[in-house]
Amino acid sequence: MESVSSYKELARAIAIDSNRIEISGDITKGTVKIVCTGSVTWVIAFGAIGIAYAAIALAPTTAGTSASVSALAAPAAIATVGLPATIAAIAISTAAGSITTLKKLRRYKVESCNDGYAILIRK
Repeated sequence: MESVSSYKELARAIAIDSNRIEISGDITKGTVKIVCTGSVTWVIAFGAIGIAYAAIALAPTTAGTSASVSALAAPAAIATVGLPATIAAIAISTAAGSITTLKKLRRYKVESCNDGYAILIRK
């Protein structure tokens, strides 16, 4: 079991295909929301998050001008899955260096969840 308390640690645990991930701290709420979001809602949010992630990833090469694209795309994701999940999704993608990590995260289910603590297991 991997114990994580940061998005970087979570991205690493997902990347190595951990069977069980114990999440604690501030990252719990947004992460659980990503895992529990329905498929149709997730498709809409994933598109908006993908645009926001791409804008952030391109910011150094575009001298920051792509940040305005991120500012336009993020509200669509926030309206769909909420602020904590949007922040979590962008942070996990950025930490992993790839948005495909979010698709892998969706292969987990919540085994238990308390205030500030959750256990995810692979489906």
